[in-house]
Amino acid sequence: MAHHHDASRSPGGRSNHAAAPAQPASKSDTATPKLNNEMELGNLPGDAAQNDIMQLARVGDIPGMEKLFESSDYDATYTDEEGITPLHWAAINNQFAMCKFLIDRGAEINRKGGESVATALQWAAQKCHYYTVHLLLQHGADPLITDSQGYNTLHISTFNGNVFLITLLLHQGIPVDVEDAFGHTGLMWSAYKGFPACVDVFLRWGASVHAKDEQGFTALHWALVKGSPGCIQKLIEYGADRFAKTTTGKTPAITAQELNTVRAWHKALNECGYDEDGNAIVPSWPGASYLLKDRRGFMNKFFFLWPFVLVWACLAIVAGMPVFAGIPIAAVVGYSIQWVGQQVIAFAPPDMRQFQRTPWMAGIFAGSLFLVGLRWLFTIFPHTAFGASSSWLLNFVFVVAASLTTWFYIRCMVDDPGFVPKMNGIAEQKAVIDELIGLWKFDESNFCVTCMIRTPLRSKHCRRCQRCVAKHDHHCPWVYNCIGINNHRHFFLYLINMTIGIIAFDFLTYNYLTEISSTAPEECNILAPSLCKVVNADAYSLLLAIWATLQLTWVAMLLFVQFVQVSRAMTTYENMFGIDAHSAASLTSAFTSTGAPLDPSQLPPSGSTAAQDGTNPPHGHPGHKHGHGGGFLKQWGKLLGVDAFIETATGRGAATNGKGAKRKNKRNPYSRGCVTNCKDFWCDPAPMFGRRETGVAVLGGQEVNYTDMYESPSMMDSTRGRSRGRGRAGGYEAVAATAAEEEV
Repeated sequence: MAHHHDASRSPGGRSNHAAAPAQPASKSDTATPKLNNEMELGNLPGDAAQNDIMQLARVGDIPGMEKLFESSDYDATYTDEEGITPLHWAAINNQFAMCKFLIDRGAEINRKGGESVATALQWAAQKCHYYTVHLLLQHGADPLITDSQGYNTLHISTFNGNVFLITLLLHQGIPVDVEDAFGHTGLMWSAYKGFPACVDVFLRWGASVHAKDEQGFTALHWALVKGSPGCIQKLIEYGADRFAKTTTGKTPAITAQELNTVRAWHKALNECGYDEDGNAIVPSWPGASYLLKDRRGFMNKFFFLWPFVLVWACLAIVAGMPVFAGIPIAAVVGYSIQWVGQQVIAFAPPDMRQFQRTPWMAGIFAGSLFLVGLRWLFTIFPHTAFGASSSWLLNFVFVVAASLTTWFYIRCMVDDPGFVPKMNGIAEQKAVIDELIGLWKFDESNFCVTCMIRTPLRSKHCRRCQRCVAKHDHHCPWVYNCIGINNHRHFFLYLINMTIGIIAFDFLTYNYLTEISSTAPEECNILAPSLCKVVNADAYSLLLAIWATLQLTWVAMLLFVQFVQVSRAMTTYENMFGIDAHSAASLTSAFTSTGAPLDPSQLPPSGSTAAQDGTNPPHGHPGHKHGHGGGFLKQWGKLLGVDAFIETATGRGAATNGKGAKRKNKRNPYSRGCVTNCKDFWCDPAPMFGRRETGVAVLGGQEVNYTDMYESPSMMDSTRGRSRGRGRAGGYEAVAATAAEEEV
């Protein structure tokens, strides 16, 4: 395997010049074996093809290899003039079965060969074939052996940014800060290559942000070579020294200036609460001491309560002033209140630097609900309960609906939505990884690298909550929480009761205004006399009712979508993106757990979907990436649920059996018919006003636990009281295989 050595270039082929950190040696980005590994068996003339041991290893021809061993002096220990063995070629071509065959026949597992003087393990690691890597490790391959350039298997694995391969190797007990021949750690290489996902894995594993190479460069210096904002920010978050000096006295700021990555450097500093000189930004406004004690706690409280002021101020100003002055003044006041919020949010933790990532929208709703309740209690109720036109029934309906809305809103906001439990240590994580590899399921669909857990069906990793949520529906900014298996029914009831409460409040407000407007003056600016009497009687109550009624727009859309989805036994995420490939794949691979062997030659390259470019596909739903752009209208469309409503209403959503491009599978393996689906959802025995056991629900009339359901229900048989993988009860056991679902 040729790792071309070029002392004039830095890692990855970047030329060294005066501005770049000096790097003694390099590794080509796609090191390729000297021999032609693309050669087909049929290209060789005559009997030469049958006798070419290397070619047989390349294509995985086990019968041919057996025949060759029986009829000649060749065996599994054969090496060519460069020290390359058949195991090297089988490993780099991901011929899993051939590798096992050669190992069983006595192949030297740690034999070095090629120009790079590398082992078969290193050849497999470079191509990200982590199933083959795991096989070699299980049979004694040493991941700490170095090649001619001083790189061990962990270093080689970072060059392509494969987080799954790095995770696999770290669970083998490799020191996370092991250095190459020039003092570079895996964290440094990941930072240099610009792989934020790999940097995150190394940091969460405990890699040192203060380690220096032989020239004094830290991982932060190397991150500034490529200028990846994600890598730089992550290193700063984990406490990297912003003023660390190299042996030549270069700080990260100087390095960024010389490499023209100042913009990324300043952006990362700002996101982490530092000025352009790297000094912590300390606010001077009142109450700043509380912020410095607990930034996240302060931000959560501030951005939940500050919208109360916004909603009240705008309504009060418009109601208390002439329309020509009230509207522009309210706009200025509203902008000023939001501007204050923007100044405060500059000091928030990096993951809260946008309003929709704070409780801002939850505060808007809570403030509106609070103002409506106050107005009803002190103004509307006395007139509509004891006045000329008594409306006790409407008041009773409103009280019940408003109380239930408040209760279910609080429950949605503070309850655990169904977070999938994490492992109890590295040993347990390793056991799960070994199990998944044995099932050929160690991929982004079945394993969450962030949570280090096996991902159950229908779960999804939420980047806002930083946890995997069982039966994930969506992350709702209105309740500042995910909607999952634990609080989905509460969320639905919150929407229903809010709709009833708003309608009841509108009728009560109408009765109230009708009664008091009879004696109000008719003079006003632009409205008809009859409307002027209402406005002059109580403009604030009128505006508050209009504001509350406006909420029915997004609530009605959400209710429509939720009713359709519940009847189809689907979640919002599944409706928008189709039933995940995880569910379909479980149908085709379920037989592996019954002991039937899986032909490795039919597997896709194990590293084909895991190379990281700085973004991770959602766990459990490979291939779907969420953009965050699209402009103001698109963002608000997502926040209000307009996109899901349009998809469902037009029949393009998966819940309506749409045929759009986002449709993934022809049938829903979770649906048991409309009646049963609705019964499962609404008649769930979990307490309506209490907390349910995490993940426990009903599917097809049977109790299931979505936090440890790993196989499609059509392939599983409920076995209560038994555990799977991690000792939790309520798991599933595989039954005989059936025909796989086709994908569209």
